[in-house]
Amino acid sequence: MEATHARKIEQIRQAIAEKPDGILESLAAQFSVPVQTVIECVPGDRVTRIDGDRFVEVLGDIAEWGDITFIVHTKDAVIEFSGPMPTGRIGHGMYNLQGHGGGLSGHLRPEKCKSIFLVRRPFMGVETLSVQFFNAEGETIFKIYVGRDEARQLKSDQIERFNRLETLFAETAGNA
Repeated sequence: MEATHARKIEQIRQAIAEKPDGILESLAAQFSVPVQTVIECVPGDRVTRIDGDRFVEVLGDIAEWGDITFIVHTKDAVIEFSGPMPTGRIGHGMYNLQGHGGGLSGHLRPEKCKSIFLVRRPFMGVETLSVQFFNAEGETIFKIYVGRDEARQLKSDQIERFNRLETLFAETAGNA
């Protein structure tokens, strides 16, 4: 069993090396592994892991970034929202997004988040920066992508905020 898993990991790493901007969820399905396993195969200098117990702090920081892209990707749908990440607050065991005025809103279970990954990788030929949230099974809860300006370039202020998250929280996952 361990040899089979190690072989899968090597094949995933090879697939990422051959097509660095491929769809990670497709690799997870192809190799019958959780998406987190695929993220962990992205070259180490491109990924930073943060403990999931920093969920509220990370989302609170992102709420100050301005317009981002929020994605929920399941095997049956890819849902995207572009706009500001609302602030949230804990109430009744949920992290309640305060999306006033028709923006993003909802209720999240912070205790279900076991790990958060800051990921730098190309997608469809352009560099992306994302913050990806995972549950205990290694499946994606949701992803937040750094926004782009009118020229389709990553927003420089959000790149700085992304880097700041990496510096602030990387120590919690043994990456420092």
